[in-house]
Amino acid sequence: MTKCISFIRLVGSIITGFVNEPETLGKSMGYHLQTICLLLIIACSAVAEDFATPTERVKDSIEGVISIIKDKSMDREARWQKIAAIIDEGFDFRSMSQSVLATHWKKATPEERKRFTEFFSQYIEEIYRSKIEAYTDEKILYKKETIRGKRAVVETVIVTSSIEIPVNYKLKNNDGVWYAYDVVIEGISLISNYRTTFAAIVKNEGMEGLMNDIQRRIDKYKAAQVEQDKAEAATL
Repeated sequence: MTKCISFIRLVGSIITGFVNEPETLGKSMGYHLQTICLLLIIACSAVAEDFATPTERVKDSIEGVISIIKDKSMDREARWQKIAAIIDEGFDFRSMSQSVLATHWKKATPEERKRFTEFFSQYIEEIYRSKIEAYTDEKILYKKETIRGKRAVVETVIVTSSIEIPVNYKLKNNDGVWYAYDVVIEGISLISNYRTTFAAIVKNEGMEGLMNDIQRRIDKYKAAQVEQDKAEAATL
């Protein structure tokens, strides 16, 4: 398979989903959301190629996604299709959904679990799609790798013109392949962030209320994408 094209925005999606919900994000994180979005995809990608270390997985994925973003021979939709395919292939949405729902996962029916995993993965993809082209040549430093059994943490830093943003990727080894399952940006865990927000919705409105909430979020991003496409078409 060609060089791994993975990550740079998946995790960004997760944080990006709260861009219009400031109570869920730290102020500085919100300021640098565009940059963070780009890197987040890194955390979610696992391509067929095998890499000896988690850092190699993350680094190759970042470079692969950047190459797609910079490839002007493809239109935006074609670029997105390639990146979306990698997200679907490499991110363990079920494990992430289970972590996000926490105790509510145990209480949910098999059908509710299935629906939530589908909705959550679609939500993340739509968020990424809205931010996929935010990359502006930020520099990425790979600082440290820690492996404990089948779990690992890759510590990186995004260097912009005015600030350095620490981004740590948590990965797990499933059958010899490293998959990202959480990203910690400036000390804030994406999983914990969503867990808090979604738990409040489930408490007040139940699982069905959470599904409806996520669907509204998805619809909002899709509508925004349609308007953006129309605006760009009008300038041609």
